[in-house]
Amino acid sequence: MVNNDEDHYLMLSGIQHFQFCKRQWALIHIEQQWEENVKTIEGQHLHRNADQPFTREKRGDKLVVRSMAVKSHELKLSGICDIVEFIQDPDGVEIYGADGKYLAYPIEYKRGKPKKDESDVLQLAAQALCLEEMLLCEVKTGYIFYQEIKHRIEVPLTAAIKQMVRSIAAEMQDYYNRKHTPKVKTGTFCKNCSLHSICLPALMNKRTVRSYIEGKITE
Repeated sequence: MVNNDEDHYLMLSGIQHFQFCKRQWALIHIEQQWEENVKTIEGQHLHRNADQPFTREKRGDKLVVRSMAVKSHELKLSGICDIVEFIQDPDGVEIYGADGKYLAYPIEYKRGKPKKDESDVLQLAAQALCLEEMLLCEVKTGYIFYQEIKHRIEVPLTAAIKQMVRSIAAEMQDYYNRKHTPKVKTGTFCKNCSLHSICLPALMNKRTVRSYIEGKITE
């Protein structure tokens, strides 16, 4: 039987943590060793909703929806799209409360500049998969606006990138259901990780983070 208990859906934005370091993601989302920062992440979503609640704005043939909550029962992920632009098109789908048919384009806002890895693209593709499931449509294109370069980049949302998201989501769910925090290959990048003191990479081959902390508590 499929479990669609949305209280247990993982945060869509966690895909970025997972791509950066699977262990970091597990420490935050499974072990909750970084509980204060998890609350910060969740608070950012709540703060965004409070400051800019779900709104719809019609501009000619374009419908702009801000802070749109999305979810996928297939991926068991939920999150918020910064903006979804619905452009009127005869090949699109009907949108509740709007005349005509529309194609959906998710738009994600980032403070920095384009990354060398695909983490931003994967997060956008996850949003697209949520929209496809919710609206029964196909989302072929999205955009990422980077504050540092002051413009948005068009992102083709291919079948390959969507399949990558499905694989990542399945792996995340597997780790979460097994409460498994993976060991990873350490490197110089570990020093720049905000979880370095909690991850304890030098101890990974000797004991788990949880056992280390529990040992310190009982000393």
